[in-house]
Amino acid sequence: MALLEVKGVKAYYGQTEALHDVSFALEEGGITTLLGANGAGKTTTLRSICGMVRTVGEISFSGRRINGMATEEIVRMGVAHVPEGRGTFVNLTVDENLRLGSYTQGKKDRVQRDLDLVFNYFPRLKERLQQQAGTLSGGEQQMLAIARALMLAPRLMLLDEPSFGLAPLVVQEIFRIMRRINEEEKVSMLLVEQNAALALDLADHAYLLETGNVVMSGPAQVIKNDEGVRRSYLGY
Repeated sequence: MALLEVKGVKAYYGQTEALHDVSFALEEGGITTLLGANGAGKTTTLRSICGMVRTVGEISFSGRRINGMATEEIVRMGVAHVPEGRGTFVNLTVDENLRLGSYTQGKKDRVQRDLDLVFNYFPRLKERLQQQAGTLSGGEQQMLAIARALMLAPRLMLLDEPSFGLAPLVVQEIFRIMRRINEEEKVSMLLVEQNAALALDLADHAYLLETGNVVMSGPAQVIKNDEGVRRSYLGY
C-alpha cells in the first residue's frame, strides 16, 4: 500500500487554482521527487499535503484521509515539512530549535534519544548547540531544519528545495545524509528540488509538474534518460 496518495487534487490561493487535478503516490520507504520549473506547483503540492492551502480532491496518508485536518494533526501522524528557506527560529539556539521539533513526543527520555540520533547524522550541530540559529552558515541552517524535522520521528519528510543557495560541496553532504536517513531510519521522502540531476540521483521515482498538472511520471532513472527532460531540466 502507498504511504501517501494524492488523487485528483486541486489547490487554491483565494480564488486562484494553483493545482489542477494532481495525482501521484509515494511508496513507504521510498524517495519521490517532484520536478518542474518555478511556478509549476511543486511547493503548493507540499503545502496541500500539510493542510496549509485549501484543497479539493483526496490526500491520504497511511490509508487515512488527511485533507481537511489541521496541520498540527497531520504532523502528529508523522508528516514533517522542511520548508524552502529553512524555516528555523533564528533567535533561538540550535538546542532550542531541536527541542521545539520534539514537542509532539512529550517524553523526556525520548527527546534525549532523538537528540542522540540527530547528532549521529549532524555532528556539527552538536558543536553549535548553544549558538543562535541565525548565526549559523546556510548549510548548517539547512542541516538544522532537517534535524528538527527528524526530531518529530516522522514517517514522511517533505523537503522543499534543500539545496537552495548552498555551495555544491555542502549540497552533496546534505544529500548524502538524507540518503542515510532514508535507508537507516526508513523515513520516506517527498523532495522538491530545482537541481533535477541531483534529485533524480537520490530519488527512486519522479513526477514532472507543468503549470499545476502532472505531465510525466516514472522511475527516476527512466525520467533521467528521457530526451525532453534532459534538454529542459538537465541541460544536455
